[in-house]
Amino acid sequence: MPKKPTKYIFVTGGVLSGLGKGITAASIGNLLKARGVSVNIQKCDPYLNIDAGTLNPREHGECFVTKDGAETDLDLGHYERFLDEELTQSSSLMSGRVLMEVIQDERNGLSGGHSIQIIPHVTSKIQDYIQKAGQDFNVHIVEIGGTVGDYESLAFIEAIREFSLRVGRQNCLYVHVVYMPYLGASEEIKTKPAQNSVRDLRSLGIIPDILVARSEKPAKVTIKKKLSLFCGLSEDSIALIPNESSIYQVPLTLEKTGLINVIVDKLGIKAKKPKLQQWQNVVELANKDFHTKIKVGMVAKYLDNADTYMSVFEALRVAAWSNNTDIEILWINAEDMISERKRQKALSEVDGIVVPGGFGIRGIEGKIASAQYALKNNLPYMGLCLGLQVAVIAAARNAGLEDATSEELNPESKDLVISTMNDQKGKENTGGTMRLGNYECRLIPKSLAQKVYGKKIIFERHRHRYECNNKYRNLYESWGIKAVGTSPDNNLVEIIEAPENKFFMASQFHPEFKSRPNRVHPMFDGFIKSLLS
Repeated sequence: MPKKPTKYIFVTGGVLSGLGKGITAASIGNLLKARGVSVNIQKCDPYLNIDAGTLNPREHGECFVTKDGAETDLDLGHYERFLDEELTQSSSLMSGRVLMEVIQDERNGLSGGHSIQIIPHVTSKIQDYIQKAGQDFNVHIVEIGGTVGDYESLAFIEAIREFSLRVGRQNCLYVHVVYMPYLGASEEIKTKPAQNSVRDLRSLGIIPDILVARSEKPAKVTIKKKLSLFCGLSEDSIALIPNESSIYQVPLTLEKTGLINVIVDKLGIKAKKPKLQQWQNVVELANKDFHTKIKVGMVAKYLDNADTYMSVFEALRVAAWSNNTDIEILWINAEDMISERKRQKALSEVDGIVVPGGFGIRGIEGKIASAQYALKNNLPYMGLCLGLQVAVIAAARNAGLEDATSEELNPESKDLVISTMNDQKGKENTGGTMRLGNYECRLIPKSLAQKVYGKKIIFERHRHRYECNNKYRNLYESWGIKAVGTSPDNNLVEIIEAPENKFFMASQFHPEFKSRPNRVHPMFDGFIKSLLS
């Protein structure tokens, strides 16, 4: 019996950025999976970078890491949380990667003497990546980054237009996400920007099958008739999605519109009745009015927006909800923590602190001082990646090793308790030279870490260049800490804890990347439980 072809859903956006294309794509995937459909998802980004590893988190949000070590856009974090799947390198594609391969092919004599052009060479290469990522799935969802009309997005838009010729128009469905602004003066939602965006997309050769219209406030259902008339779609192919109190509400809101049934019918997908109870439970927790609230301080240096630590924030919220409590996450400027007065004031007002990952020397001394405070005052502490490194330094300094530091902070110090991996010497300031992706970690019996995880062996995701210096490991216990998680060969420290403290645990990896809204991560769960005990 011949295998049924993969169906492709392309999600584009118009009017302005930040509309929620990623949440829309993830929600569609969530609802299709709930119907028993096998789904994969991919982000195509127009930036001329090879990957997201060197993008400034202040501008672009967190760098998410997949199990196979791909440094990606934060939308892949949404994808993984909404689909409860571990994605791979194939789910992230940037223009730089495509262009580099096209040029390498030409340099290697694979062009056959032809002139290399955007069409067909770049667009065909994009299509190759998309088709390969969609293999062996019922449905492959592709989000196109940026906004329709952006110059840098044109190759991707043209590629997905041509893609219907490659696999058949009946196997492709185009979803366009638009914005409808609310005018307070006239107290009405305007559709003209949405109309113009659809017109721009049609001018590029793509006629959308589905329109998702976003707005700050709920729009009257009569707006569907206007959008239908001016955008050329039937009313049942249009979904009006207002802002929600939680992003986890979006799949259920989308389900109520009936849009997923329209998608299933248009693509001819064999689907079962949706099983949504588990997701409904997530939404109930997210919207629950809890009787208690905990305060967690985020000691960080990127304070511009929450996207910078998106996965950490979501992991903390989920852990709090699962422990029947609300949570308030307070920004604490790491640079201010050098001041004893500011440190005392800020840290005395929270129930516990988190020191997340990061790069560069700015703010590190403040993070070290915060970890020292947590150790001395028995303040619950969770360190993530850099958070482990500053915790080790803090313990060493508290024990009298005043020059203890990291090679990243002061390479000339005589006590580098954190140092560069041997195979990365001389490459410290270049991209793509880190330990990335899933690695095995073995936990020490009877440690807090093993109690929290309930396992002896775990696999977690990494993104770092520096490691604990083994030269100092025999001093850890005299510093009040213990290495309780290591690599299988015992050469690399993965988790440290302070046995005498209520909760002081730090990991060299990023546990936040494996947290799910329907399944709290053990390390975050343990941290939140310590704040409630």
